[in-house]
Amino acid sequence: MEIKRKFYDVLLDWKKTFKGTNAILIEGARRIGKSTIAETFAKNEYQDYLLLDFAKESPDVKNLFIENLSDMDVFFNNLFVLKGKELVPHESVIILDEIQLFPQARQAIKYLVADGRFDYIETGSLISIKKKSRQILIPSEEHKCKMYPMDFEEFLWAAGDTITAKVIRGHFEKRIPFGDAIHRKIMQSFRTYLAVGGMPQAVVAFVEKQTYSSIDAVKRSILDLYEEDLEKYDDENTEKTSAIFATLAEQLSNHNSMFKFSMVDKNARYKNYVRSIKFLNDSMIANCCRNVTDPEISLELFADSSNFKLFMGDTGLLVTQIMRNSKETENDIYKKLIFGKLGTNLGMVLENMVAQILKTRGYDLYFHEFLFKKEKSTTEQKYEVDFLIVKDKRVIPIEVKSSSYKQHESLDCFKEKYRQKKHERFVIYTKDLYHDTDANVTYIPIYMTMCL
Repeated sequence: MEIKRKFYDVLLDWKKTFKGTNAILIEGARRIGKSTIAETFAKNEYQDYLLLDFAKESPDVKNLFIENLSDMDVFFNNLFVLKGKELVPHESVIILDEIQLFPQARQAIKYLVADGRFDYIETGSLISIKKKSRQILIPSEEHKCKMYPMDFEEFLWAAGDTITAKVIRGHFEKRIPFGDAIHRKIMQSFRTYLAVGGMPQAVVAFVEKQTYSSIDAVKRSILDLYEEDLEKYDDENTEKTSAIFATLAEQLSNHNSMFKFSMVDKNARYKNYVRSIKFLNDSMIANCCRNVTDPEISLELFADSSNFKLFMGDTGLLVTQIMRNSKETENDIYKKLIFGKLGTNLGMVLENMVAQILKTRGYDLYFHEFLFKKEKSTTEQKYEVDFLIVKDKRVIPIEVKSSSYKQHESLDCFKEKYRQKKHERFVIYTKDLYHDTDANVTYIPIYMTMCL
């Protein structure tokens, strides 16, 4: 089954913009569809292509990238003999798949691009790319682009729905609610997306009407792959990254989802784990959300890296990680999630999804803790805004609620403390769109997060 992905347009833009002067490196976690999109693009947009999969290539092919780069005619003649296929210059592309397994091929991009006869697409798992890039000279002739799990719109496309996402955007722009019937229908589709997630294998299993137990088995195998990769990284770098990853679901069940090192090890300290946290974030299997000490437009300048939340890169994988410790069957838990009856776990699942959507939309993730003394109060109290984004040169605070209560105390105190009278503020929840004109707060259903 071929799945439509938005990253296809990124590849089109690269081909048109660079015209062979740069290779493109598709960065992303394992099993998000990097290899598939690269080969699909090659088939559709070029006269011909050659796939070099470094998980399978022979030593003879690999040696070409070490021994023959001084003479590109010899390099390509030998490559075509070994692969039994010749390409038409200036009309073909070479895919360097799983390039993290052979860093010398990535280093060779400098010479391949300079030669100019073919275009080049690189793909690879960021876990290994980050680990092995120290071994080579990183080519400057490389355009890096991040690819993420399937978003809600891509999920709808896979299910044959090409209309709903467009309608959602239209209602968001005009701030028009849907009404109960349509909202419930969209919300059920979104809850299904929450449960299945955005890993292409899981989505295909869903579209093919496999059982939720089968879909969960697909996601468990992906989690197993991540854990194996992280354990290898730990063995080579004396880190405890795999232990951190294993606690993600438990961490998010904490009050305010704050990351606690004591849940990894009772003697753990931030300074001993800082590289592991960064590695998980850079590898895109987890999304780090940091506290900012001052909500200015340049949020990064005020980020406190020692005070953070760590979300799963794909919410469907989080759901599976939650279920690993559950005594209920997969089908029972999936039904509860889809029909909004997951209980206490629903809040962290929704917050994780908001983090995932914002990250996919290109936002870095920040939240804000602050002290504020209300009028007529004698003491300061601690408040938290779940997410901060910068839009149109304004800091936009966001609160996420798993309930339908129309309360926004943190947003009100935030507005008063920082005198942000005219800035729009958002509450993301599970009910229909509602705009509180007096407070200038817009309540949006979680599926509208993609519009921010």
